Amino acid sequence: MRKTLLAMAFGMFSTTAMAAGEHGGQHKDHSDARADRTISFEAGDMWFDPETLDIAPGETVAFEITNTGNLEHEFVIGDAQAQEAHRKMMQEMGAGGHGGHSGHDMTEGGHGGQMPAVTVAPGETTTLVWTAPEKVDSLEFACNIPGHYESGMSGVIDIQS
Repeated sequence: MRKTLLAMAFGMFSTTAMAAGEHGGQHKDHSDARADRTISFEAGDMWFDPETLDIAPGETVAFEITNTGNLEHEFVIGDAQAQEAHRKMMQEMGAGGHGGHSGHDMTEGGHGGQMPAVTVAPGETTTLVWTAPEKVDSLEFACNIPGHYESGMSGVIDIQS
């Protein structure tokens, strides 16, 4: 309960990002986007809570992601193949680090389609507004910073009517 209240409090001061592109760290502000509901997320060092979500096709969700850990994390939504491609690209960026994203671009086509994504600094809260696709059964959310996914920073979005 306390974590939920804390996440809501941080969410009041966060920016809303519709991250269909520009994963280069500068997300457009889409505060006019209307969500059907809000889901509070906690990103700790090497985990997300919750780990599984049920979202209806066409439902617009505002994910309020609070990073309670000591490391920067990202929250990326996509299918397993797109996540794997993004993870590989992040590993190729290597020790150059994720900070500033070294110009990495999440625009459409970069990974076979749009992958909504936000980066969350330690102690910060970021909001991602996303609409579930109509003809997909499930997707993954993940942090693909090298070593994070492998340590358990991923989960499943079940898209059901």
